[in-house]
Amino acid sequence: MRRFDVTEDRPPYPPFTRETALRKVQAAEDAWNTRDPRKVASAYTPDSVWRNRDTFVQGREEIAAFLTAKWERELDYALRKNLWTFTENRIAVRFQYEWHDRAGQVWRSYGNELWEFDERGLMSRREASINDVAIPESERRIFGPRPQEEHGDEFPLR
Repeated sequence: MRRFDVTEDRPPYPPFTRETALRKVQAAEDAWNTRDPRKVASAYTPDSVWRNRDTFVQGREEIAAFLTAKWERELDYALRKNLWTFTENRIAVRFQYEWHDRAGQVWRSYGNELWEFDERGLMSRREASINDVAIPESERRIFGPRPQEEHGDEFPLR
């Protein structure tokens, strides 16, 4: 098994400003769009706790295993996150991602996340509520990572 690419320091650090919160959200979007479970898991504390829908995981190994299974089911996953609000060491985001299942059905998943960070900028807690909506292929609008020129743009609800 490949070891984590661990940097026990993940700027920007709390307390967040609007600018640093926006950077943190874009960094998370960029990492998740790699679909590399170990890269994503390395942004969390070693004992980070998650609630993702009805699943609870703790620690980098469980996070990586969860994401591996997720991206084996959710094919051609592409994500957009937008900052909702922030405080000193917490950020709330809304997001949408699109994917298709093995049968070819395309889905748009809508969600909200609550994040809490330690002083080194690693996420120690993540809570995600997510709903899936079946859509026709013709309505798909998220393809791959967000282009640089669209960083910071709000993503429409529909």
